Amino acid sequence: MPEAPSQSETMRAALIVERGGPEGRIVGEHPVPGVGAGDVLVRVRACSLNHLDVFVRKGVAGQHLPLPHISGGDIAGEIAAVGSDVTGLEAGQRILIDPLVGGKALGEDMQGGLAEYAAVPATNIIALPEGVDYVRAAALPIAYGTARRQLITRGGLQAGETVAILGAAGGLGTGAVLIAKAVGATVIACASSAEKRERLTELGADIVIDSSAEDWGAQIWKATGKQGVDLMVDNTGAATWQSSIRATKAGGRVVTCGATSGYEVTQFQPYVWVRELDIRGSNGWRREDLEALLAMVASGDLEPVIDRTFTLDQIREAEQLLEDRAVIGKVVITL
Repeated sequence: MPEAPSQSETMRAALIVERGGPEGRIVGEHPVPGVGAGDVLVRVRACSLNHLDVFVRKGVAGQHLPLPHISGGDIAGEIAAVGSDVTGLEAGQRILIDPLVGGKALGEDMQGGLAEYAAVPATNIIALPEGVDYVRAAALPIAYGTARRQLITRGGLQAGETVAILGAAGGLGTGAVLIAKAVGATVIACASSAEKRERLTELGADIVIDSSAEDWGAQIWKATGKQGVDLMVDNTGAATWQSSIRATKAGGRVVTCGATSGYEVTQFQPYVWVRELDIRGSNGWRREDLEALLAMVASGDLEPVIDRTFTLDQIREAEQLLEDRAVIGKVVITL
């Protein structure tokens, strides 16, 4: 059981001290966060990285936050202390944190978990099932939670349908591949390198497509017998939107939760109305997504893809790999 520190103590943390490149992130001492009456202090054991952490460091997101800042939203660990009004939770419990706090995100809008301790409202605590370790738990919230809502809740993916996933090798993408396979869908995974496509095949993708090829959309069309996919997952945006629309079957759905290549898209309107396509937005995750994912991991129905783990002192190296898109799946910092 972790011993609760006093609020006068300090902790080690990966601190953003300057907006911009990796030199703006250092590992140093920082005050242990205070614990309000309704809060829980967590001894962080694992915190996975997302591209959001890079965006926060660069100043693309979280610009309003004072420095030094601690990013990191995907946090698993043990309860170190509970506030005076907290009931049903106690020190020593193994937990996962829901990163969405009152409509704001841990690590982006408030201090996060790339540190030895993090303080969050007790309502954001989710008990870890037996057999689910900290590293796999920390891989889930932002990427896998977003993927589950996008595919299941908003995308309405059903067994027997065909789904195409762009950017399938990243944290969200590999999560989407695994969740779609668990549903019983046929998965077309799109990635830019041969290494990534080989790995996606190992993860269960039925068809892999080279997304760097100009005719990737036509390849999907051909692979589906010139019928198109039931569900197209496009979080890339401007660079891919036209081809995504054209590769979706009549009565199909296109679902998006982002636009990494730009927001200004050109849409083939005739395809939308002639095929009666549904275009759906999906925003983040909900508590039920995280609980369902933990249950899947506990039952063996889902094994999160962990590219590798790093220590807190290796945070720059870990972020650089993520920034270079040189990973397949999740990168996790262990503490």
